[in-house]
Amino acid sequence: MERQQMRIDDHYTGVLTQGGDPQRRTIADATITKISVGPMDNNAYLVVDAGTGESLLIDAANEADRLRGLIETAAPHLGSIVTTHQHADHWLALAEIAAATGAPTIAHPLDAPALPVVPKLTVTDGDLVEVGRLALEVIHLSGHTEGSIALALTDPATGQVHLFTGDSLFPGGVGKTADPQMFDSLYRDVTTKLFERFPDDTVVYPGHGRDTTLGDERPFLAEWQERGW
Repeated sequence: MERQQMRIDDHYTGVLTQGGDPQRRTIADATITKISVGPMDNNAYLVVDAGTGESLLIDAANEADRLRGLIETAAPHLGSIVTTHQHADHWLALAEIAAATGAPTIAHPLDAPALPVVPKLTVTDGDLVEVGRLALEVIHLSGHTEGSIALALTDPATGQVHLFTGDSLFPGGVGKTADPQMFDSLYRDVTTKLFERFPDDTVVYPGHGRDTTLGDERPFLAEWQERGW
C-alpha cells in the first residue's frame, strides 16, 4: 500500500501543535519545513534545495513514520541527516530513517559516540554541510552538550540568516546546562558566535517550540547571564 501524501501548511508561522501538520517556509533557493514529533514536542527540519531537490533533515527526533511521510512528500532525495546533539529525544528515529533512506548521518565528534548510528561524517566549527547548491555553516556551541552544533543557512537573495540551534538557544534563553561552568561556556558561545556575528533579523529555529529572532532575544542577554544556570 502506498503511503498517503502528508499535508503541509504553506502559511508558515513557526508555531506548531504536537501531531499537527508541518509548516513550510519558502525562501529564494530553498524551502524549510518544520514538523513537531514525539511527546517532548521536538522540532525536526527539512531543508530542500529548490534547484536540485536534494534535502537535509535536521534531527530525526521521533515518530519515524511521520518523518518518512514528510520526506516522501516534500523531498524524494534525502542527501544527509544532521543530529544537533547527543540527547536521545533528538535521535530516536535516526536509525530507522537512515536505514530507510540510505542517507549519510552527520554530527559533531564529541557527541557522536552517544548516537545509535555511527556518523558517516563528523563536523566542527566552520565546516559546511552541502545540500545541493546550498551550504549550511556548522557552528559549535559547547554547553548544553559538549558537541552541540547549530547550522546557519544564508538566503542568497536577501542575506537573511536562518539558524537551526538545536537545544542551545530558545525563545527566552540558552538551553539547559548541567553546572555553572557549562552555562558559562554556552552563554559565551551563543553571544560571541551568534549574537555578535549575525543581525537582528536572523531567524532562530530551536529544537523545541516556536521560532524567534536574534533581535527579539538580544535585549535579554544580560538578564540571562545574571539568571545563570
